[in-house]
Amino acid sequence: MSDVLPERWSQASVYPDMWADPDEDPRNSDGVSPDGELATLHDFLANYRLTLKMKCEGLDPEQMARRSVPPSTMSLLGLLRHLAEVERDWRNWIRPDGPAPKLYGARDADFAGAVAEQAVVDSAYADLAREQAATDEALAEHPDLGERVGKDGIAVRELWVHRIEEYARHCGHADLLRECIDGRVGQ
Repeated sequence: MSDVLPERWSQASVYPDMWADPDEDPRNSDGVSPDGELATLHDFLANYRLTLKMKCEGLDPEQMARRSVPPSTMSLLGLLRHLAEVERDWRNWIRPDGPAPKLYGARDADFAGAVAEQAVVDSAYADLAREQAATDEALAEHPDLGERVGKDGIAVRELWVHRIEEYARHCGHADLLRECIDGRVGQ
């Protein structure tokens, strides 16, 4: 991290502590909330996924790979890689056979391997999109949230809630990481 602290700023003009003005925020919807539990879970997950992408917008590979504070290896790029790994891991819970191999290797390799190279950034985005789609597809086969799946009989609802919880927690980290990079604040 640099010794120079960035000045806090926002693109928003209505509320200076928001990421974007409400009228321009793609996460906002003018309609009513979704009907039903599954639709609500879909909506929350989609919004957190979009929030993470927004926190990474406009950054170069060095900024994406910039670590938080020692000894942490956390970075925005590491978060993208970690969440790709998480999507695969949650999908492993419903696989009838053994778990799919790790994407990036041993423990914490998702963060440790987040280096400031455009190819690594591009790969992280591609990995995340692929793993999200695969997990979404696997869970679409189980629309009953009370259904028990996999060898441990985990409820589908629990898989959904844990995925949302993981994204929510890491979007909080992304807020702080982004603010340290260029001072941009966000809700």
